[in-house]
Amino acid sequence: MTTIGADSVPRLRRGVRLTYDKVRSTHVLLFPEGVLVPNPTAAAVLELCDGEATISVITQRLGKKYSGVRESDVLDVLARLGDRRVVEWT
Repeated sequence: MTTIGADSVPRLRRGVRLTYDKVRSTHVLLFPEGVLVPNPTAAAVLELCDGEATISVITQRLGKKYSGVRESDVLDVLARLGDRRVVEWT
C-alpha cells in the first residue's frame, strides 16, 4: 500500500471516469468493474484529482468553496477510494 501525504498527487486510474448522471441527479464513478455513487464530498474531491494537484492544493481549493475542510478528511476520502482501486498516486 502506498503511503499518502500532503504532497501526494492523486488521479483517477485508467479506465475510471467521473460523470454526472442526470437521471439520478448525482455524480457517478464509472470503472470497468462497475459503478460507484460517491457522496457529494467525495465527488468534490474527485473532481480535483487531475494528476497535477497535490492533496494540499486540493484541500486549499475545496476550502475556498466549502467551510471546515481539513486535509485529514481529504486524505481519508482518497485513501478509501484508493482502496477501491479507482484512484492512484503519481
